[in-house]
Amino acid sequence: MFDEDDLAEIREAKSEWEDETLDPTLSRFGERKAEFETDTDGQSVDRLYTPNDVADLDYDEDLGFPGEEPYTRGVYSTMYRGRLWTMRQYAGMGTAAETNERFKYLLDEGQTGLSMAFDLPTQMGHDSDDVMAAGEVGKSGVAIDTLDDMETVFEGIPLDEVSTSMTINAPASVLLAMYIAVGDKQGVPREELRGTIQNDLLKEYVARNTYIYPPEPSMRIVTDIFEFCADEVPNFNTISISGYHIREAGSTAAQELAFTLGNGIEYVEAALDAGQDVDEFAPQLSFFFNAHNNILEEVAKFRAARRMWAKIMEERFDVTDPRSKQLKFHTQTAGSTLTAQQIENNVVRVAYQALAAVLGGTQSLHTNGKDEALSIPTEQSVRTALRTQQILAHESGAADTIDPLAGSYYIESLTDDLEEEAFDILDEVDAKGGMLQAIEDQWVQRQIQDVAYDRQQEIEEGERVIVGVNEFEVDEEPEMDIEEVTEEDEQAQIDSLERVREERDDEAVDAKLQALREAAEGDENVVPYIVDAVKVYATVGEVCDVLRDVFGEYQSGVSF
Repeated sequence: MFDEDDLAEIREAKSEWEDETLDPTLSRFGERKAEFETDTDGQSVDRLYTPNDVADLDYDEDLGFPGEEPYTRGVYSTMYRGRLWTMRQYAGMGTAAETNERFKYLLDEGQTGLSMAFDLPTQMGHDSDDVMAAGEVGKSGVAIDTLDDMETVFEGIPLDEVSTSMTINAPASVLLAMYIAVGDKQGVPREELRGTIQNDLLKEYVARNTYIYPPEPSMRIVTDIFEFCADEVPNFNTISISGYHIREAGSTAAQELAFTLGNGIEYVEAALDAGQDVDEFAPQLSFFFNAHNNILEEVAKFRAARRMWAKIMEERFDVTDPRSKQLKFHTQTAGSTLTAQQIENNVVRVAYQALAAVLGGTQSLHTNGKDEALSIPTEQSVRTALRTQQILAHESGAADTIDPLAGSYYIESLTDDLEEEAFDILDEVDAKGGMLQAIEDQWVQRQIQDVAYDRQQEIEEGERVIVGVNEFEVDEEPEMDIEEVTEEDEQAQIDSLERVREERDDEAVDAKLQALREAAEGDENVVPYIVDAVKVYATVGEVCDVLRDVFGEYQSGVSF
């Protein structure tokens, strides 16, 4: 991009600047610390970046234009000048009726997409009256036992007018089936249903542990969903390949990139092995990343992710449809950075993280409530989190031009560095037999655990400052309203489940569950059978138990 003579002149001028201007200042005042590094990767941050740091940058190959390969500058040609990102506040609380109320509130306040959080029993495929669900019903999100609950959640919300993201993994096929059934009851053509299911089982074995079945049958269910949605629900994103939880577990930015895209490679290969056409399902793949505090590192990470995926899809899978190379992603601000101490500081953290996501070109965004370190966010804190996005969109100017930090010597250099480091990690993954094998061998988990341990040591020793926690502390206790789910709420959910069981046709339920069992034992796509089962009000637990009987349950190995 730069003439060699110009680069030589800049090198000479920089040397003169160091001798004549910088060194006298350093001699008198020094700098704040001996070494500056990126937030998570520990890469050295130079004092000054010039064109010499990006001398090998090729504009066409490395940057290009928005909407064109390699998509470094964005997957759409107009980006936010044409349409803002989807403002998708994560919500789901207690009962279905409460969640419906919160969804309607958020839509009235200007949210442009729904994001559905489920309680732990639902995530694990247990009904609310299961002994394993005791004390957890409705605590981390909404309790969904049957189609009746899903109908209540979306009562008065036309599914052809909203896009809904569901953070659900092992039982993703069941919740998707319920969503489709609600759409069918509303008379919405399936091709008009829009949204995303997380459906990313591999990261569950790495970071979250809300898995049910072993990896092999889990991958089968994932690819069955790919196939079903390509035919029946073509505008629904069939998976959100998630780096968010990998980062929450303690990974570096480069590890988040590598392990997330590595999981993406595994899903593509599994679908190809199942006989599917890559250009049929790949355009509906989506990704989910974390936005942390170091704004510039995060922007570089998002830009590198797009460029890497375009290369991976072209070089590994020989795709022909340009849409198959486009990495579209949702972002959530970093829950692990929220602190219970000086809780108002979280508003500031979230705002900076949201800015990083927008500067990096996200397609949708959730901003955390300030109180999410303590509980489900209150209505007031959710409103503030949504207003953070709206101010960013309409007042900051950050959405007015595409990829505004492009051409920054530091940003381009950091984008290259993160890409190179992430590809090096992917090479290690390949040498170990791919992500699935590396996960089963606990290698991926150990890489993340090592980083998390080192970071925690840095915090405890004061080398890494967390404002309000290990520096700038105060003694006062904040007054906070906390959303709570009571024992009465749990019992109300159980009573509702019992009512549905009493009113449904048990013979029809048994017949549909038996048909599902036979499909799972064979090689048919299981998703149509799950849709049939939930339509007669089979419960989440009943459907998952059938699949447990056929596939077994995963028991994690122990790593030290």
